[in-house]
Amino acid sequence: MSVDLAAYRDRIGWHGPARADLATLEAVLAAHTRAIPFENLDVLLGRGIALDLPALEAKLVHARRGGYCFEQATLFAAVLEALGFTIERHIARVVLTSPRDASPRTHMFVVVSLDGARHVADPGFGALAARVPVPLVEGRRVASGHDVHWMARDGDGWKLCTLSDGKPIDCWVTALDTVPTVDFIVANHYTSTHPASSFVNRLMMRAVTDDGRVALMNRDVTIRRDGTIERRELRDRHELRALVAAHFGFDLPDIERLAVPSVPGWT
Repeated sequence: MSVDLAAYRDRIGWHGPARADLATLEAVLAAHTRAIPFENLDVLLGRGIALDLPALEAKLVHARRGGYCFEQATLFAAVLEALGFTIERHIARVVLTSPRDASPRTHMFVVVSLDGARHVADPGFGALAARVPVPLVEGRRVASGHDVHWMARDGDGWKLCTLSDGKPIDCWVTALDTVPTVDFIVANHYTSTHPASSFVNRLMMRAVTDDGRVALMNRDVTIRRDGTIERRELRDRHELRALVAAHFGFDLPDIERLAVPSVPGWT
């Protein structure tokens, strides 16, 4: 089944020419990350995460919801192929809080080949996602607003790096090996159902705005505007629902019964 490009274009507000070039890749990735937020609400609501294209379009495009990496990267990859790009789907180990040997392969991203060069497109990495393609070249930094990303060698593989409060941090590591579809299905199942998965235990959301972004980890809200940072704590699910409606572009009544194991009072 092919992706509904017209509906996707309307969803992200991009109506440029359908050319398989770097300018188009940059424009589509920027529009995608601006329009489609990162969120794991369905995991916490026990709904399960489907990766078939009709389900992804129903949720991320028509219902104007967001999703996490497997949902976003699967949809984004289908769109790029429909636009004529040559892509590869890859999987990585997130190493933000755990060492490589303690981190399962639970992150999906895309590599795009253009004119002999390769670029990482990763719309589903939450608050640290790059809003621009990252060249698959050692140390070549790219910036979008106040965000800076680059790729670095990691033994025989690669790692995505960024800056946090001016300090370099490693985001994920990958062997860039060929990954069959079944591996993404298994990783998605672990991520959305296993008791040890962060996505099962924490509320994690990110929305890009015209002047920054809004990030949420459990009760903690961080709003970045033109380099300034505002932090506050949500009191209850009612405030959460209002925050989602105001900054994430949709209203979800089921938020009123959301269960977040790591948040006292939200279990």
